[in-house]
Amino acid sequence: MEKITQSENAALVAVEGLKKYYPIKGGVLKRTIGRVKAVDGVSFEIKKREVLGIAGESGCGKSTTGRVMLRLQEPTAGRVLFEGVDLSRLSKEEMRVKRRQMQQIFQDPYASLNPWMKVRDIIAEPLFAHGIGDQRERTDRVREMMEICGLSEKHAERYPHEFSGGQRQRICIARALILKPKFIVADEPVSALDVSIRSQIINLFQELQKEFGLTYMFISHDLSVMRHISDRIGIMYLGRMVELAECETLFECPLHPYTQALLSAVPVADPHAQRKRQILQGDVPSPANAPAGCAFASRCAHAMPICTKERPEARQCGTSAVACHLYA
Repeated sequence: MEKITQSENAALVAVEGLKKYYPIKGGVLKRTIGRVKAVDGVSFEIKKREVLGIAGESGCGKSTTGRVMLRLQEPTAGRVLFEGVDLSRLSKEEMRVKRRQMQQIFQDPYASLNPWMKVRDIIAEPLFAHGIGDQRERTDRVREMMEICGLSEKHAERYPHEFSGGQRQRICIARALILKPKFIVADEPVSALDVSIRSQIINLFQELQKEFGLTYMFISHDLSVMRHISDRIGIMYLGRMVELAECETLFECPLHPYTQALLSAVPVADPHAQRKRQILQGDVPSPANAPAGCAFASRCAHAMPICTKERPEARQCGTSAVACHLYA
């Protein structure tokens, strides 16, 4: 196990050059004829008790990044440091112990719940898997967590299909928190819910963060939700991080042309507000044949010759980091 010396202000999670490529098989012998670059060299840090939002179009690599960070999938390259420990160097047993401190909440609450198990067993399952407590202690802990997550004790004997979408997500949250983790990857946890329920779940996330001192990576394509919950927001495009900034800085002064286009599509409550919508032309390039230069160059109104030849590196511009040749 490799451990890096950390200072008190060090990040809880550090992602360095993370890549995840999926092989493309073809021919009679099913040889590898190409690779889908789902995540292509992503680097960022998440501080303790911080909420880092990750946004972008569908297929940009947001969810894959979260799964690879928790080693639900193995990375192709790069590494993830959790409290200074390189997770890629841990054995299966060491990683199993480390998973107590890292949990994920999935997008579809119904698909992530076993339909044949009662709610009390679903929430208690992580305790059984890690051999924590006896029967009485587990029962008390499940009851306590259900109450914290807004579930009634009578719900314990029911099955997932007997609940609404918001209640199912509360069950998923209770299951993720039963081990008292430090870090949560929330993968679009409100996108499958009604608008009226979303605010309740978002408020629950914020209350739980204050009570348990949690650190979140909150994945979503809804920037209005991001603005409400996030401390910082990272924008991904075709497997790459194109901009990372403080939440209000990103909304008030977006730097990357792709970020500007995304924000122009966010609806505002003021009917008299004058906004110019930026309509992107063309299609997103294929991740199986990613361009050599800037991945956004083919759709960018500010593209220069260098954009199609050289991949831009992230540069610090004030409090924002942006990967764009406009700021070279």
